[in-house]
Amino acid sequence: MPAKELVDLATAAPGVALDLRYATPENFMGRALYPVSRALLRRPAAEALAAAQRELAAEGLGLKVWDAYRPYAVTVSMWEAIRDPDYVADPAKGSRHNRGCAVDVTLVRLATGEELAMPTAHDDFSERAAHGYADLPPEALANRERLRAVMERHGFAPLPSEWWHYDFAGWELFELLDLPLEALP
Repeated sequence: MPAKELVDLATAAPGVALDLRYATPENFMGRALYPVSRALLRRPAAEALAAAQRELAAEGLGLKVWDAYRPYAVTVSMWEAIRDPDYVADPAKGSRHNRGCAVDVTLVRLATGEELAMPTAHDDFSERAAHGYADLPPEALANRERLRAVMERHGFAPLPSEWWHYDFAGWELFELLDLPLEALP
């Protein structure tokens, strides 16, 4: 089924910047969790992300992806370290990342690749990362809202505790996957 296919964002969402932190030690676990640097989503989610990118490009902005499809085994490893369902999915339920329907993303300036000011860094597990947190500089609040609005217009819903995490509508229709990134075509 084409809608269930995992597609590589490097080709399916042209112009989206990739900074895949879990393929490096620059993440909350302090070690590389992925053996290769690849961002994959189910085809409908990738097409929606590409549409969001095109909309932002008209303003000189773009998206930068930190994470997309995540093998189930990685979620298990993260849960063992954190065990906080506000920030890491409980393996008993699995993650929307494991379904290829979640993306961790921020805004960048297309001309420079510079990230726009946001409430926190990626994977900041504090109350400041929540969508409802308001004691922030006006620029960070405006950018968080700009990102949220464009993602929602293209079928993504925010995770309340993480300003960077968005789930594609219909994620529950996709099965959990534990396919190693390096094994995928």
